[in-house]
Order: sequence, then C-alpha cells, then structure tokens
Amino acid sequence: MDEITVDDIIDILKPIWTTKPETASRLRGRLERIIGWAIAMGHRSDANPADREIIRHLLPPIGKVRRIEHHAALPWPEVPALCTELRARDSVSAKALMFTILTAARTGEVIGVSWEEIDLTTRTWVIPETRTKAGREHRVPLSEAAISVLESLAGYRSGLVFQGSKPDRPLSNMAMLQLVRKIRGDRVTVHGFRSSFRDWCGERGVDRELAEAALAHVVQNKAEAAYARSDLLERRRPLMEEWARHCTSAAERQVRHGGLHVR
Repeated sequence: MDEITVDDIIDILKPIWTTKPETASRLRGRLERIIGWAIAMGHRSDANPADREIIRHLLPPIGKVRRIEHHAALPWPEVPALCTELRARDSVSAKALMFTILTAARTGEVIGVSWEEIDLTTRTWVIPETRTKAGREHRVPLSEAAISVLESLAGYRSGLVFQGSKPDRPLSNMAMLQLVRKIRGDRVTVHGFRSSFRDWCGERGVDRELAEAALAHVVQNKAEAAYARSDLLERRRPLMEEWARHCTSAAERQVRHGGLHVR
C-alpha cells in the first residue's frame, strides 16, 4: 500500500474519467477509502493519492464531463401489468420491488429498511437521515397495498425487512434490477419507477409540491425552502393510496378518467 502513487491512481481513472464519469467518481471514492484504511492501520505513511483535492488538480472537474443520463423508466400506464406479475411471485426480490414501486422510494432505502423503521399502527415508514440521499429524515405514508407486502413477511418481524440469501444480510442491490429486467428487459431500471410515479402525478394534476415531497426531493430555491417546513405527510397519504390503486388494478385504471387533486 505504501508504494501506490498519484500517477498510479491517474492511470486507473483517466481511461474512464470522461466516458464513464459516474463509475470513475465512485471508483475514486472507493480507492480513497481503501487507502485511507491502510493509512489508519499504519500500512502507509504518505498522503492519500486518491484524495479528491489532489485528483481535482490533475483531471477535469467531474461535473463538466458527466452527461445527464435519465434512468430508463417504465411508462406509468404499464406499471399495473408489471405489478400483477410481481404479485404472482413469492420471492423476496419481487416483494421488495413491489414495495419500492408503491412507496416511490430509492433502492438503497428499501433494501436497508429494518422493522424498527416501520410503524404498522400509524402506517408510516420513517427513513432516518443517515439512510437518505438528502441527509434528512423522510416519512413515507404506507398504503394498504404496501402494508400487505409487509404483512406477507410477517414471519420476519425483527432485523431487516427484505433479507438476502444469508441471515441478517440485506437483499443485493442488484436483485430487483435483475428481476425487472428479466420481466421487462434492459429498457427498465428500478430507479426509473420514481420517474413513472412522477409522470403519473403530472398526468393526474397532482400539486408539484406534493409530488416532490413524496419523492423526498430537496427544494433547490433557498427562499422557497425556508417556508417548506412541513413534509405534508397527511396530505401524501391519499396520494399514495391512489398511486397504489393504480399499480394494483389495471381494470380500475381503464375506467378512471378524472384527474386527481389532493388537497
């Protein structure tokens, strides 16, 4: 570990820095953590050659080369058909994906959810700030359909909700992606279901403020953020119930033509 130089790190990162900026950024971070451990354990005395402050002087800013790539999303009218297929499966990955779709949550939030975060009495899932992208607590109202998913796992009321193949280990972050691609092909991603939900909200006339709160998006405008003190939890409950009804009932979707306006 004490022989690794900055040139070595650059040789690793440079070939993918502009073509695969997201991967390059994650790789740099992983290298920094590994070498940081080596320094802490006394295996290296020099500075960390993968440190962000060093690399930024030698390679172009990642923000300038990163291309905006939207996650492939299943069109919202097709979500009910997929959910029907998921409900016919009894695997943990199918239940986790169903829960992900119903809550419009992120993959990492779902595979890491523990029963301690779930309150079945108030029908609320509280994601602690340490597990959210925004770094702040996010409360998720649980629909009847989401509760049903949890109840199907009633035999595991401690530890992680969606356990992997090994005891007390979370489901792999690739399990849901592999499942949805097996069913719908490479054009769909798990994260894309958040876009499906957002598009559905737009089509139904849901207030932007409400839809963004459901997705736990951070308000970018500082003046607007100063007044956005509430997470609109109770207003989001009927919204998530309506989304769940859409997801679980293709027949209802076909006959429902009116717009949704949650107040």
